[in-house]
Amino acid sequence: MQAPAETKLEKRFDEKLLDIYNGAATTLMISIGHRTGLFDKMAEIGAASSQQIAAAASLNERYVREWLGALTVSGIVKYDENSKKYSLPADHAHLLIRKSGKDNLAVFAQYVSVLGNVEDEVVQCFYKGGGVPYSSYKRFHEVMAEDSGQSLVPALIETVLPLVDGLLAKMERGIDVMDIGCGRGLALMRMAKAFPKSKFVGYDLCEETISYANKEAKNRQLANLTFEVRDVTALNETDKFDFITAFDAIHDQAKPQTVLDNISKALKADGSFLMQDIDASSHVEKNLQHPLGPFLYTVSCMHCMTVSLAQDGEGLGTMWGRETAQTYLKRAGFNSVVIHKLHHDIQNCIYVASK
Repeated sequence: MQAPAETKLEKRFDEKLLDIYNGAATTLMISIGHRTGLFDKMAEIGAASSQQIAAAASLNERYVREWLGALTVSGIVKYDENSKKYSLPADHAHLLIRKSGKDNLAVFAQYVSVLGNVEDEVVQCFYKGGGVPYSSYKRFHEVMAEDSGQSLVPALIETVLPLVDGLLAKMERGIDVMDIGCGRGLALMRMAKAFPKSKFVGYDLCEETISYANKEAKNRQLANLTFEVRDVTALNETDKFDFITAFDAIHDQAKPQTVLDNISKALKADGSFLMQDIDASSHVEKNLQHPLGPFLYTVSCMHCMTVSLAQDGEGLGTMWGRETAQTYLKRAGFNSVVIHKLHHDIQNCIYVASK
């Protein structure tokens, strides 16, 4: 006798939930494997026992053994019951080790534990409204910098900046450049080193990240680069910059339209604005097949939306989407907006805007 359709659907959802929970647990193990360097070491030494892997990574064997158990049953690590050795297949390693650069997806796993640390505060916001401030997030800027450092920064000069016609030649001759929401400033440091005749300034609200960026710029002897703690909603510059950038920063702002308006005013008449932001639609029904849909909506709820609301802001959220982004840019006076999708970046697109 055939089971009712409702039963089949319920069973399939049960299985999906189990997959979700197992995936969430494994994500924490991937984060630990990345942070401790276990993936890198396993790829380096090949098949080995838990004792050998722990010794090679200078870690506690009991913890390493349990970690290996989790990744073995998840299908990431292979285990030979005869030799009692564990191995990381080459195709798995490629997506999990630092040497893979932009292909290293293990970096993203860290966001889950970072966001989990503020769950209690976010839950309170569900009842009371408001938001969770930047100060509550441990390691967020560190993880963001690592993410940017392997995806954006290496492609910046060769792939991203050339999207603006004639920009590289101008930067070589010397122009004024500003970056909004610069974080630890890795993108600006890359540009400042490549174009010593240009002048660069980065603005961010977080004192900790600006302090880090200034120290790092000094260590790298980048005299053409400065960083300042600044609220860009109060930016009062007119016709000052030739080129302005914002890398995954506008949707976090308390007043994104005001920030874009200020960017437009700060640009010279022939200047360009380059904005990296999430490649998604503003409409949830159009994101059903998005490869990172659940992840990005979660990041929005647990970080981007709530840090904006914590400042009595708009709470635009990570998934504000191409449609809303284009509307905001048009309102800011950008008459030309071109959207580029880069093959190396699975979550962002690049907006090139001019007045």
